[in-house]
Amino acid sequence: MTILAQAANSEPSANAFASVQTLIEGLAGVGYIASRRIATALYMAVNLQKPILVEGVAGVGKTELALSTAKLLDLPLIRMQCYEGLDESKALYEWKYGKQLLYTQILKDRMGAELADAQGMDEAMERLHGMGDMFFSEPFLEPRPLMKALREDDGCVLLIDEIDKSDEAFEAFLLEVLSAYQASVPELGVIKAKTPPIVFLTSNNVRDLGDALKRRCLHLHIPLPEASLERQIVASRVPDIEARLNHQLVGFVHALRELDLRKSPSISETVDWARALILMHADSLEPALVRDTLNVILKFEQDIQAVEPQVSELLRTAEASA
Repeated sequence: MTILAQAANSEPSANAFASVQTLIEGLAGVGYIASRRIATALYMAVNLQKPILVEGVAGVGKTELALSTAKLLDLPLIRMQCYEGLDESKALYEWKYGKQLLYTQILKDRMGAELADAQGMDEAMERLHGMGDMFFSEPFLEPRPLMKALREDDGCVLLIDEIDKSDEAFEAFLLEVLSAYQASVPELGVIKAKTPPIVFLTSNNVRDLGDALKRRCLHLHIPLPEASLERQIVASRVPDIEARLNHQLVGFVHALRELDLRKSPSISETVDWARALILMHADSLEPALVRDTLNVILKFEQDIQAVEPQVSELLRTAEASA
């Protein structure tokens, strides 16, 4: 059974996926302003039960899309942060070695009694083998994010964040989970999801991902938004902001993105700047205020030094756009 089929019987939030337009409205209701392209990709991914690979520069709302989907559907969010060297023991499961060792010590004194009446070495080894199987059973299992997601009977949102920071071996390991929503554990067998999770993979394009992984996913690239959409995002996240200031700061940020900077401001930095300006009781952009708060939207000193002499000119550009 799909998540939406289950939710339709009990939760009105499932109606948000009745169409692309209702999904746009539903996401807006939980604070995520989605373009039609984003909503269409998510609509298809959920209804077709396909993982969705979301790419784009840092700060454009990739992770937030997964968080908002979980909130919209009132589902638990299980997040796995990827990094170089991530392996099966950290992603799927591992055994509680400390607990196994403790139980081994407790049973040590009893092993002699258990084996005392064994008829020969073969019978003794068979009994020891039975004891060994006990140590690789559910009470000694430590589930990690992927197994937790597969075991959520009512479904969940699984966020595999920054998949491009993992290595190719981990990509290969993920293929079974992404294609069949199941995982193989040698000691326990195949664990298959009762309700397939909604899977988001995010990538900042640090490296190219393999074709096998991409084939299993729907692809979505989130670009930096047009000014009108970015103003909607700022207004949604910072509802106290005045319309004129919103136009000015978005216009200023878009002017910055035209410059040759080491790191251009992302959406998240635009929102942070809006909050900072509200904190400073600003109702419009002034050169001194902009210079004092450039460190909110620019993350490298060389970028700040390059922009400071151009602040007045950039403000005129932003004012014209407002």
